[in-house]
Amino acid sequence: MKNICSMMNGVMCKLFLIGLLLFTTAVFAQQVATPKIVLNQSGYYPKLEKSAVILNPVSESKFELLSMPDRKVVYTGVLSELKTTQYSNIKTKLADFSAFDQPGHYIIHVDGVPESPVFKITDHVNHDLAMAALKAFYYQRASTALDVTYAGKWYRAAGHPDTSVYIHPSAASKNRKVDSKINVSGGWYDAGDYNKYVVNSGISTSTLLSAYEDFPEYFGGQEVHIPHAKNKVPDVLTEAVYNLRWMLKMQDPGDGGVYHKCTNLDFDGMVMPDQALSKRYVVAKGTAATLNLAAVAAQAYRIFKLFPEQYPGLADSCLLASRNAWRWALNNPNVVYDQDLLNKTSDLKVNTGAYGDTNFEDEWIWASAELLASTGEQAYYNAFFARLNAPVSLPSWSNVGILGYYTLIRCERQLPESYKSITSILKKKILTLADRYLNAFKTGVYHTVIGASLNDFAWGSNSSAMNQSIALINAYLFSKNEAYLDAAVSNLDYVLGKNATGYSFVTGIGYKSPMHPHHRLSFADGIAEPIPGLLVGGPNREKQDGLKYDSEPELSYLDDVNSYASNEIAINWNAPLVYVANAMECIEKGKK
Repeated sequence: MKNICSMMNGVMCKLFLIGLLLFTTAVFAQQVATPKIVLNQSGYYPKLEKSAVILNPVSESKFELLSMPDRKVVYTGVLSELKTTQYSNIKTKLADFSAFDQPGHYIIHVDGVPESPVFKITDHVNHDLAMAALKAFYYQRASTALDVTYAGKWYRAAGHPDTSVYIHPSAASKNRKVDSKINVSGGWYDAGDYNKYVVNSGISTSTLLSAYEDFPEYFGGQEVHIPHAKNKVPDVLTEAVYNLRWMLKMQDPGDGGVYHKCTNLDFDGMVMPDQALSKRYVVAKGTAATLNLAAVAAQAYRIFKLFPEQYPGLADSCLLASRNAWRWALNNPNVVYDQDLLNKTSDLKVNTGAYGDTNFEDEWIWASAELLASTGEQAYYNAFFARLNAPVSLPSWSNVGILGYYTLIRCERQLPESYKSITSILKKKILTLADRYLNAFKTGVYHTVIGASLNDFAWGSNSSAMNQSIALINAYLFSKNEAYLDAAVSNLDYVLGKNATGYSFVTGIGYKSPMHPHHRLSFADGIAEPIPGLLVGGPNREKQDGLKYDSEPELSYLDDVNSYASNEIAINWNAPLVYVANAMECIEKGKK
């Protein structure tokens, strides 16, 4: 993202800065101080790991758990030894009360330290979070009005209809000339801005679909209050379809290639969608975008063929689109989206998020795995097997290979018998990664997986935390080793407050959560509270926005609308939060 003022003209910028100064001054006076005892502000499951962190602690060696409101001591424990990371001067002690499992409301007391805020231990402790994280995607919908019935006080007029989007010179083809118009309505706004990017939609949509595939019965009973027909389709799928249909529109029917993004030439100002009236373009087909559609559409085929009455023809359309995208990618295996080069060759210069990627091995792995799982065909097995020795790593929009591993393990029973042996190799790779995270959890200064390395505090660090948890949950699903669940939930603790900042990084969740995310919809709507259920990026030691942050890496976060480096939101950050929060709710419910 770019500095906000670069998105506006001079007058708008001055007015914005004056208003922001007055607004920020008032807000700072109201900010909640960082507690000395930080913990999960949503609460804890009775049977899983439960711990809090005392920041820069005194010499006291014990802690007490007090029930509320009677302040009765119900548990006494010994604080850990003093801990410090290799990259920070912050010192911590851990208060582990995992042995205590009685539901109720509690505080932690340590002599000489301000007591913790009240928290709860209960079943379904993340129910509200799970609902809000998924509902947040509804608030990101483009091209439609949000009705007060569903959106409450965050209702709004429709913006960016995207029914007459221009073909950018970089996207022109034989059947679609420059400046001709196409309909690419729908989809989700990508992040704090109003553009729509296929390569970020891919992992986001797939993560929601994967959550459903892993926990179908659970999602079948979930109601998050979004508009839909009385059609017995789980809300997670209703929401995913809204973006899936947009992704399908981004494919050129003439050749199967997929446009990289639907965008303005420059970012919109900090205004509501109906006030953002710049011309919109589809820009440049690319191998990454095309393989993203191939993967997501193949996965969607598996799911929506189970809903033929509700979505007639959708599954078949998805499989056809996936095959056509695969075919285009075979003929165009290395078409890079290079925005700098594009701008050197066109007068219509594009200055929005680039999402550039030059390595497509991971996209080939993912797309071939999804098509193999959906069709069982030899060609897709061959393409996947040829890349079996590729290293496995945490997923991101530009590194999606592990998504294919999850899929083939998930769909193991549906694979042809001759292909099933491959999943044992994939499981070993997932377990190797999960064991690394498990070790980080056991030895970490905050007793979380995230934060083991200085490199964890990068752009979208909270998304990394949630994707680490997804890897651990997948390891649990096929191994049934509950140690992976404890490690997975530790990162949920982290994003909900058990971190050096003391923030719950999800809007509307907890007693200290972001009030000023870099998010046009939340900034421009005139409502004090931001749209709820949004996961902000989190501590980012790289500080690309140039603002003044704390020098400690784990404190490099600002609850400031200008802080796009640490306080923006994004669909690919919210999607793993949806997966983790709902997975934990489902798994813990299943143990009862």
